[in-house]
Amino acid sequence: MLSSVLRSERAVQVNIAIMRAFVRLRYAHATPDDLRGRMDSIEGQLAGHAGELGKHGRLIREVFAAIRRIMEPPVEPKRRIGFLP
Repeated sequence: MLSSVLRSERAVQVNIAIMRAFVRLRYAHATPDDLRGRMDSIEGQLAGHAGELGKHGRLIREVFAAIRRIMEPPVEPKRRIGFLP
């Protein structure tokens, strides 16, 4: 994508890095329990550095909360039996 437009060695390397990131993201999405465990570990490490991180710590916690919301399966409404009014 990027390398087809810019046609440079650096663009090729960036394109490869992007593709590898997507592959890792797909793997992480395929194993949500592993991702949950890794996120818990990172959050535990960040808790010890809360004073040093300041505003960034709050933003990181918000990102983690958003990721956890995305990881939850969607709640589908129950189908009603019978005729609808």
